[in-house]
Amino acid sequence: MNVSRVLVAGGTAAASVLLLSGTAFAHVGVQPQGEAAQGGYATVNIKVPNERDNASTVKVEVNFPLDHPLASVMPQPVPGWKAEVTRTKLDKPLELHGKKINEAVSKVTWTADGSKIGPGQFQQFPLSLGRLPENTDRLVVKAIQTYDNKEVVRWIEEQKDGAEEPQFPAPVLKLAPASGDHHGGAATTAPAPSATASGADAGTEDSHADTAGDEKTAAASSSDTTARVLGVIGILVGLAGVAFGVLAGRRRSA
Repeated sequence: MNVSRVLVAGGTAAASVLLLSGTAFAHVGVQPQGEAAQGGYATVNIKVPNERDNASTVKVEVNFPLDHPLASVMPQPVPGWKAEVTRTKLDKPLELHGKKINEAVSKVTWTADGSKIGPGQFQQFPLSLGRLPENTDRLVVKAIQTYDNKEVVRWIEEQKDGAEEPQFPAPVLKLAPASGDHHGGAATTAPAPSATASGADAGTEDSHADTAGDEKTAAASSSDTTARVLGVIGILVGLAGVAFGVLAGRRRSA
C-alpha cells in the first residue's frame, strides 16, 4: 500500500474525530453553582463557547419556560456586556412570600458592549434564579447565539428520551429534590427545653443545694460540739493536775 495514501487517510480520520468531538462538546449550557433544588434558589452559569474560527459571539439570548415560571432572575454584571431582562405577564399568577406575582422573567439578553467571545474562547454569564419550581425535575432554557458575521445559532432542540443528542440541544438545568430549607440549607437549632422540664430541673437543683447546705451546717455544728467537749476535758485535766500538785506538796510538808 502507498505510504502517502495511508498518511492522508489517517490524517483525514483524525481531523474528522477532532471536528466531531469539538462539535459534540462545544454547546451552550447551564451549570449550577452548588445545588439547584426544587422550590429553592440557585446561582447558575450560562456557559457560551465560541464554535467559529472566523467570527466572534456578540449576543446571547436565554429564554425561560413560562409553564414553569420564575419570579426572579437577576444577572450578575459581566464586564464588556450589557444585560437586559424581559418580563412577561402570566395567565396564572404566582404566589411568592405571600404575594401575588403577575409577571415572570421570560428572557435575558446579553449584548457585547466593548467585549466579544472570540474564536477558541468561552464566556460565563452568572444568573440568580428563584424560586425554582417544585413540580418538575428540570428546566429547559433555550438559547440563541449571534455572531458578528450575522450568523445565528439556535440552541432550542429538546432531548428526547432514548434518542440521540440533537445537533443544537437546548441547555437543561437539572433540579435536585426539594430540601427542608428552600433557601439552600436548613439551620440546625437545638430545641428549647419546656417550661415544665426547666422548672423540674431548677427544683431538683435547688433541692440538691438545700441538702448540701444542711449537710454543711450539720458538719459545722458537729465540729463545734466536738471542740467544746475537748475544751471541757482539757480544763478538767488541768484542774486535776493542779489538785494533784497541791496534795503532793502538803504530803512533803507533813
